[in-house]
Amino acid sequence: MTHEHDRPEEPTLSHGVGPWPGGPAAWPEDARYDRELLAHGDARNVVDEFRYWTMDAIVAELDDRRHAFHVAIENWQHDMNIGSIVRSANAFLAAEVHIIGRRRWNRRGAMVTDRYQHVRHHDSVAAFAEWAAAASLPILAIDNVPGSVPVDRAEIPERCILLFGQEGPGLSPEALDAASGVIEITQYGSTRSINASAAGAVVMYEWCRRWA
Repeated sequence: MTHEHDRPEEPTLSHGVGPWPGGPAAWPEDARYDRELLAHGDARNVVDEFRYWTMDAIVAELDDRRHAFHVAIENWQHDMNIGSIVRSANAFLAAEVHIIGRRRWNRRGAMVTDRYQHVRHHDSVAAFAEWAAAASLPILAIDNVPGSVPVDRAEIPERCILLFGQEGPGLSPEALDAASGVIEITQYGSTRSINASAAGAVVMYEWCRRWA
């Protein structure tokens, strides 16, 4: 369910494009193009390939290209990092994002990229694990707990779900129990953990480095 007061407007960017050159007579006939954007310009934060396209057309094109990995996030504390993880999931073209726990989550960090990303909700870890088993998708937990394997040496199958926890407490015991493996990110400084959204970007990039 979408709650509009949680969702920001599309950011206005200085690097957008103006109206289509040549006016209406020069507009492309392709149905993927949005007539309002052709007339008034496109200031959305999209790659040049998708300039002037409708949102539905962009999502349809992304659906033909999506990668085989999914992203899941526990949402027990209304963590603001969730939006940033969703934004990274869009950047690395995840198949789907799964929100476990609270249905409402802070969308500001997503910077409206959730409009282009499929998001599924699960009421509990048990319900999520049941869905993953039915889809034959192994769950890989991302947490620095005893027994975790550094991401550069971990086995990451092409079809999998990368499961992230909350900033601070990490994943719940139930989530760790549901996972078939636990991955950690090697660190070299004094802090025990890194920002959850940063961890998400690191692991998604590693998947893409191996499989994309």
